Amino acid sequence: MFENLLYEKKTNIACITVNRPAVRNALNTATMKELSSAFQQAKGDDDVRVVILTGSGEKAFVAGADINELATLAPVAGKEYSVSGQAIFDLIEQLGKPVIAAVNGYALGGGCELAMACTFRIASDNAMFGQPEVKLGIIPGYGGTQRLGRLVGRGYAAQMLVTGEMINAAEALRIGLVNQVVTLQELLPTAEAIAKKVIANAPLAVKFCLDALDRGMEFEATSFGLSCATEDMKEGTQAFLEKRAPRFRGK
Repeated sequence: MFENLLYEKKTNIACITVNRPAVRNALNTATMKELSSAFQQAKGDDDVRVVILTGSGEKAFVAGADINELATLAPVAGKEYSVSGQAIFDLIEQLGKPVIAAVNGYALGGGCELAMACTFRIASDNAMFGQPEVKLGIIPGYGGTQRLGRLVGRGYAAQMLVTGEMINAAEALRIGLVNQVVTLQELLPTAEAIAKKVIANAPLAVKFCLDALDRGMEFEATSFGLSCATEDMKEGTQAFLEKRAPRFRGK
């Protein structure tokens, strides 16, 4: 179905793998289009409750954009390239379902931006993060200047952006860029274990939480009211009172 991705569904979890190991999973135009299609597929599949995004092999999550494509861009084409990529990463960020980035190895440039578009990030202990675009005479174009500051604060973001230097997994954890660091062997099992915890919860409540994170206090109050009208709310509260596990139906 895809040339540059692997798409696998495991009991309510969609696993999407960028599969270009010969070029450290670099993002070219074809791969970006496939990412859009894969996430649209996951969004439209009611059986999918969580998405796990990773890279093929042990060396790279996504090592960046395809430099051969970047080198040919003129101003107008460059803006179109950026806007197109931002739309795809916005789709990931606003999917309405949690997207867990399982970051194995290098997450640089567009790869770091891709990880930041996910709901949260689990990193292997060999992971490296960075926005090295200034070393190429450009800046991040897929939302990196905006998401990085929101995740780690303006000071750390500014330092990473203007030096272009990489940081390791331990430093990424310290500044809040990733949620957890595990061994490479534990990476996917850890992501799947977190996904299963999410799947055990009420689907609409999970979606409302994610929406409220992005849209503020007024939206939180509206979503809280909406959640009170769901069958899942009645089931969850009743199950708690009856001291049993809830049986959520996403209604």
